[in-house]
Amino acid sequence: GHALRERLQQGLPLPAPARTHRVQVVVAGGGIAALAAARALQRAGVSDVALLELEDQPGGNSRAGMVGGLPCPLGAHYLPVPGDDAPEVQELLEALGVRERRAGRWHYQDAYLCFSPQERLFIHGEWVEGLLPTHDVADRTLAQYQRFAQLVSGAMRAQRFSMPVARSWDQNNGLAPVHQALDAIAFDTWLAQHQLDDAHLRWYLDYACLDDFGAGCAHVSAWAGLHYFASRHGFQAPGAHDEPPESVLTWPQGNGWLAAQLAAPAQQAGWLHTGHTVLQIAEGPRGVTVDTWNTAAHRMERWQAAHCIVALPTFIAARVVQNPPDFLLAAVNALDWAPWTVTNIHIREPLTDRPGAELAWDNVLYDDVQNGGLGYVNAGHQRLHAQQPLPTVLTCYRALGGVGAAQTPRAARQQLHSQSWEHLRDQTLATLARAHADIYEKTTRV
Repeated sequence: GHALRERLQQGLPLPAPARTHRVQVVVAGGGIAALAAARALQRAGVSDVALLELEDQPGGNSRAGMVGGLPCPLGAHYLPVPGDDAPEVQELLEALGVRERRAGRWHYQDAYLCFSPQERLFIHGEWVEGLLPTHDVADRTLAQYQRFAQLVSGAMRAQRFSMPVARSWDQNNGLAPVHQALDAIAFDTWLAQHQLDDAHLRWYLDYACLDDFGAGCAHVSAWAGLHYFASRHGFQAPGAHDEPPESVLTWPQGNGWLAAQLAAPAQQAGWLHTGHTVLQIAEGPRGVTVDTWNTAAHRMERWQAAHCIVALPTFIAARVVQNPPDFLLAAVNALDWAPWTVTNIHIREPLTDRPGAELAWDNVLYDDVQNGGLGYVNAGHQRLHAQQPLPTVLTCYRALGGVGAAQTPRAARQQLHSQSWEHLRDQTLATLARAHADIYEKTTRV
């Protein structure tokens, strides 16, 4: 995309299509939505399909990479064990051999479930288990944890929350009025209305919103903030044992494993075309015309199809779809996009730890969340002996949509655009050095 922009800025027009293809269905995009669409088409018996992907491999934000010969995520790194609201996901995991029925009960393969310990928090110079701050907190903090848990439970009783969200929609009216009212105010505002102002609770809720949405409580709606908890197992205050902790599925390469499984049938069928930048999608009386730039061949190509499934990010779709429908323009105007950075760090052997809880799958630094830092996941966590002196990859996440009202996603995007990769590398290493003094000595590649 950037290469094409530079070409146009230099006054070099795009050439006419050098080749025209004809298929029944074009899928524009190669992320999880596109791969799911391809799977549905294949199951429906459609055989003439082209899936056009910008990158060299499909998967979008769920792609995986290799650093120092070790697999690691480039984006999404886990999947919550799906509930009964998501039978399609349950069925997919069954087809992939992740889930199976034993003696009449469903079980998930141990190799794919995140081992314990799942999470730890670096706070006051030491590691503690779990991410909710509970060590040496005041009674007032614990009382607010309990109050928030009660409010989440009440919201779940008042109106159903679900994943996927469509399961809780009214097909004619969209979100229920109770949810619409929550979606009309910021999560920050809702918390203030309920006198929830404890610094530790607010820290944790900012972390949760950053983790799911890329921005903190000041930028997401009350519906979104509650959905994080109410669509899963609620909010568990310390000492509560009503619900089991949430189980997650994860792999060394994160959700890249799932993306690869979804992509395999499309690749085998010859549907997948990587390195194709979709430039224009136009609907006409005889079907749909999709123009692409073939990166490897350095040429324009045209795809004529009876149908096109647009599985692109909304703001991209609004640019490439000619005469975009009103609902697409309305969605673009209503949404903002929070930028992320993902930094993979190859270390030659385990880092020296500060006192406290042992290395976990998910490791968060308390003082860094205000800057959008969400800590790191350890690609070697699923090994039977994770503490062996073997190399591993730490995948560090930073959500830059802003915690306070002063920082906006738009400003964060502009700032990120102006920063060098060296700046981001140094920022990440300096942050980790607060908990791991030998990070510089043991890092071999970033």
